[in-house]
Amino acid sequence: MTDHATPNLPSRDFEATAQFYRKLGFEQGWRDGGWMILTRGALKLEFFPFPDLDPRTSSFSCCLRLDDVDAFHALCRMAGVPERPGGIPRLQAPMLEHSGLRIGYLVDPDGTLLRLVQNPS
Repeated sequence: MTDHATPNLPSRDFEATAQFYRKLGFEQGWRDGGWMILTRGALKLEFFPFPDLDPRTSSFSCCLRLDDVDAFHALCRMAGVPERPGGIPRLQAPMLEHSGLRIGYLVDPDGTLLRLVQNPS
């Protein structure tokens, strides 16, 4: 296995979080009262309970490095995540940024920002 990182993200409600990410192709790998792991292929997101989190002030974030960022963006849209400049949850289409990478943005119901980064070919 190569080196990798697994983001640890907040969840106000594990069931609501699992339902949101299930629509994006994630499956529950582990869950108890204090931890939940969701997987989608090689992607792994781990969640801890944070019932008092205010999504409007959350500063949690992570990057999902994807082989096909456009397909994941389309899946998010089909799952009903609104594409808009503000609000929670929301989605922004991938665009070429000054870094030379194509990056899109997804904000989940808990206010966590997921940067959707296209892997270099």
